[in-house]
Amino acid sequence: MERVNSTLLTEFFLTGIPYPPQLRTFLFVFFLLIYVLTQLGNLLILITVWVDPQLHARPMYIFLGVLSIIDMGISSIIVPRLMMNFTLDIKPIPFAGCVAQLYFYHFLGSTQCFLYTLMAYDRYLAICQPLRYPVLMNAKLSSLLVAGAWVAGSLHGALQAILTFRLPYCGPNQVNYFFCDIPAVLRLACADTTVNELVTFVDIGVVVASCFSLILLSYVQIIQAILRIRTADGRRRAFSTCGAHVIVVTVYYVPCAFIYLRPETNSPLDGAAALFPTAITPFLNPLIYTLRNQEVKLALKRMIGGPRTKSEV
Repeated sequence: MERVNSTLLTEFFLTGIPYPPQLRTFLFVFFLLIYVLTQLGNLLILITVWVDPQLHARPMYIFLGVLSIIDMGISSIIVPRLMMNFTLDIKPIPFAGCVAQLYFYHFLGSTQCFLYTLMAYDRYLAICQPLRYPVLMNAKLSSLLVAGAWVAGSLHGALQAILTFRLPYCGPNQVNYFFCDIPAVLRLACADTTVNELVTFVDIGVVVASCFSLILLSYVQIIQAILRIRTADGRRRAFSTCGAHVIVVTVYYVPCAFIYLRPETNSPLDGAAALFPTAITPFLNPLIYTLRNQEVKLALKRMIGGPRTKSEV
């Protein structure tokens, strides 16, 4: 794209992810299906948690409902714009649109990090402190914790957006990425980005490292408690409940650490890694939490008027 040295940019062109031209239609349809199924799956979980009286007052499912909202938001921010890369007429994204995309992605992404930590803490209390769990974690407290996660995520997103776009951008306007993210946008700045890179590394590093460490610590305690359960059925149910969360956390955190917590590079693997937290994880969450969670499956049966099972009687 043209270089404009005398004026500041008013729009950016997102190059998207590299792909063979003969796969254009396939990839468009593939990501369209991913997007539609992500929205429908998360909406189904959200409605199930909301309408089922056995779920919507329990902290674990309050967290799960909020996770569905976040997944729907992240998918809507990123995937439709990604799909435009597979059309013949690629339109630029306005400067303000780029700012908004970066802000909301980091707002929702960091809120999701905090939420995963709260979900791990909730499972720790439920398994390691079962008698005190109703006192230590109730619907009111979980709602306050979720509100705190939203506020912290909003502050994190605002910090990253302000730091990134306080710099001048005078050309070129081609972002070698499929959405406006910090590393890709900073490469286009017409000023020194050392401070930005340092603050980004420290800020995101603190969020990711602290949340992941707390989750890891919670699950060390959980595994120790599960191994002390005497019955095989009890151990199986406990592992099944926590297994879904472990899978989701792994799929989410590993790509994020790869993208943000390593020396600056311009690797094509960055785009592939970024597809996991932006498109794959939001798509997988409803499947994982539905297929591996017996209570959600029973609630779905109750909602659609299916036959009652022995475990529901």
